[in-house]
Amino acid sequence: MLTRHDVAFYALSIGAGRDPCDQTELRFVDPGRPDLEALPSMALVLGYPGFWLGNPALKLDIKRIFHVEQSLEIMGALPVEGRVVGRTWVTDLQDRGVGKDLLVHSRRDVSDERGVTFAKLRQVHMLRGYGGFFRGKIDKDVSRPASTPSASPVAAVVDTVIRTEQALLYRLNGDFNPLHSDPAVAQAAGFPGPILHGMCTFGMVARKLVKTLCRGEANRLISMSARFTGPVHPGETLRTEILEDGSFHTVSVERGRPVLGYGMARAAPMNVVTLEPHHAI
Repeated sequence: MLTRHDVAFYALSIGAGRDPCDQTELRFVDPGRPDLEALPSMALVLGYPGFWLGNPALKLDIKRIFHVEQSLEIMGALPVEGRVVGRTWVTDLQDRGVGKDLLVHSRRDVSDERGVTFAKLRQVHMLRGYGGFFRGKIDKDVSRPASTPSASPVAAVVDTVIRTEQALLYRLNGDFNPLHSDPAVAQAAGFPGPILHGMCTFGMVARKLVKTLCRGEANRLISMSARFTGPVHPGETLRTEILEDGSFHTVSVERGRPVLGYGMARAAPMNVVTLEPHHAI
């Protein structure tokens, strides 16, 4: 069951509400407000099966599993309370050969208990070194490729400070992969310490897109996709360059390294209602 507190917590977990004088974000972080609104990227954690590739029954080495692509399509305004249902399935496996990587494409549809779908998500995970074991496709519903770089003019450049405890906070949304919390696991995977969830990075950038591309109107963000091009370390500052056509990319300011690339967002025109209110059940 989704509660109004869940909605507020998610917004806080991706950095909303840090400026106590920014009244534009109160509607995302105060569960007591009658106009409480869910940020569109909250669909990432609704009906979420958790870190299912880490299920011991699959016998996969979690240190070799990486989230590499994510897309989000909003079909209707997100609820702020009530029952939601997520249906997740694998749509394709791309085998790069013996000793190489296996790419796992999956899809999740998020609906209310009446079966009305309000969000569709697609993601790709890379299983490092697991190639050479699979033959053939599961079905034809393959995730869409990430967008190509754009030559559109720059519309905005925005910075996002990642708190040192950001990964520990975000994981309470349901992703308990120890890569984001256990220093020993992170170091065994080749990182100096726990890294931020890709979906947290994605959500933080989505929040900036709402502020800039959508002029603060959350329900105008109707789709977003990106490729994770590098790890994000808690405590860093992310700089996102947003272009006029909705494409974007994000780098770590401290390291000068790209962390999110081939991004593309689509916003509905201003003063156009594209999403019907989705009432709680």
